[in-house]
Amino acid sequence: MTKLSYSTFGLTNLDFMDAIDVVDKAGYAGIELSFHRDQFNPFEITDEYLATIKKRFESISVRPACVATASHFFTPSRPHEPSVMSIDTAGRKRRINLVKRGIEVARKLDVPLVTFGSGFIRDEHVANPSINPNELLVDSIYQCLKAIQDDEDITLLIEPEPGMFIETLEQGMNLVNEINSPKFKLHLDLCHNYCAESDYIGALALAAPHARYLHVSDARQGCNLKIVKMSDTLKFNMDFASYLVYFPESADFFLLERNNPIYFYDNVPARQQEKTIENLAIKANISAPIVYVNYNSLYAGTTKFEPEIFTYLISVPGLSFDVLERARPIIIYLRSTKNSDGKLLMDKMVANTLTGIVHFHEIPGEGTLDFEASFKALNDNGFTGYATVELYHHVASWEKALTDSYKHLSQFVDVHP
Repeated sequence: MTKLSYSTFGLTNLDFMDAIDVVDKAGYAGIELSFHRDQFNPFEITDEYLATIKKRFESISVRPACVATASHFFTPSRPHEPSVMSIDTAGRKRRINLVKRGIEVARKLDVPLVTFGSGFIRDEHVANPSINPNELLVDSIYQCLKAIQDDEDITLLIEPEPGMFIETLEQGMNLVNEINSPKFKLHLDLCHNYCAESDYIGALALAAPHARYLHVSDARQGCNLKIVKMSDTLKFNMDFASYLVYFPESADFFLLERNNPIYFYDNVPARQQEKTIENLAIKANISAPIVYVNYNSLYAGTTKFEPEIFTYLISVPGLSFDVLERARPIIIYLRSTKNSDGKLLMDKMVANTLTGIVHFHEIPGEGTLDFEASFKALNDNGFTGYATVELYHHVASWEKALTDSYKHLSQFVDVHP
């Protein structure tokens, strides 16, 4: 049986106890307890406070479903960092310690599940190719598992996520098999799976026997854009995505898009660079004239696109955060500038996924994900557990998100405690 739950990560404007109460009053069967710097900080909460939380659960219907160990916890502007596969030992141990604190909180609150993500291949990995990130990941997982006692009912979960080292369900299942522990299983996320799987319904069916937990949100098609570092070996599939090529020597960017190729520069490129740009366009089978835009003319302030662009940029692997931040005004430009035909250069949300679906958590029912088929594939293949609505993009409108999600998803899952 699949029961409906809601994550406190979508309720971070509220006091933590109030968040528990509103989920209970909304009729959800479960609630995900998500670490948060200002709301539920594992480095500040006391045993007395945890005892108060446990007592609160004894007096209400909603049950604690899972402890989520906070992707945004350490540095909100750089979610997931440091990760459990960071090359720096100190950084890696900080994340391991956070996961272990999740296990400790789960133990004290009688919560059966603790979840985390692998993290991304970052520029530090690219600069150190002799270091195997999978070995770091596996070692970190074993260190976390040591914190779980053999006789207690706590399972550690890995959540595949767009752009991450563990991105697809196949990668997640392979990792579960490699760890080979009854206390290490898979955490599915319908939005992530929709973004990463060409046949997400079939992939859910295959993954269901390995899964103990589910995140739920909606998603929709976007404009797939890959940011890549300039190399003579670059290959382009324009049917799959457009490309923003980064030139390290000048920090310029070249947008390879079929109808609107644009070179963003600080200084007008010399003829040799112009030739390089032209050759890249030819290589990508682009015949439209190249437009040159002065990077310093771009708007770099806050816009309505901020949540979308922030989520996009942190999902781009292999490049430094400075490079990604330098790309931000370009994305703003593409999302807000019209071409000669009066059409936006990028008329849908920006995506960096394997399918072009945007990794932006929409309220269930407001995107294009097939929830009926998704839950059928999971239930028919043995999944039981909580399906937790995770809507951190809708904190400001949490009341609507909480109510609308319940209304839409109650068609497909058990909403009763």
